[in-house]
Amino acid sequence: MTAPHQPIRKTVKPINFLFHRAQVTLAQLSQQVPLAKKLFAEAVAHDLHVTGPVHWHYFGFMGDESQPFTLEVCLPVASTVAAYDGPFHFKRTEPFTCVSLLHEGGWQEIPRSYQTLMAFVAKNQWLPTGVNRELYLNADFQHPDANVTEIQLGVVAAQPN
Repeated sequence: MTAPHQPIRKTVKPINFLFHRAQVTLAQLSQQVPLAKKLFAEAVAHDLHVTGPVHWHYFGFMGDESQPFTLEVCLPVASTVAAYDGPFHFKRTEPFTCVSLLHEGGWQEIPRSYQTLMAFVAKNQWLPTGVNRELYLNADFQHPDANVTEIQLGVVAAQPN
């Protein structure tokens, strides 16, 4: 058993992504898994240099499992294709201020890591932005205990009264 990781606050520099966007509910997340392979295939077809692991970017998920939210399945790439006309999109993100935590193990246990992050956010009096990222550093579907996921929970400083 690995010692629990501690949350940290950081700002992620801008990144280029090839991505797919969809409105989903939590129950529909597993249907999005095959998109990663399709993104890799598209990157190879356009001779793009992949620069990191697959990300899932969540917009507007506030904990209600029945409510739809926006999910972007993203692949970091070195450059974007200006005249791209394909099934996906390109974007370059802005700097992303977040609290980050490394989650090791199965994804069914990931809510505990989110609880740790939320407690860290509350303790430091930051406010969640409603934008979260999960970076799949190792996604082992045969041995989920070997999964390594970096969770990034977007935050801003609380406004003084």
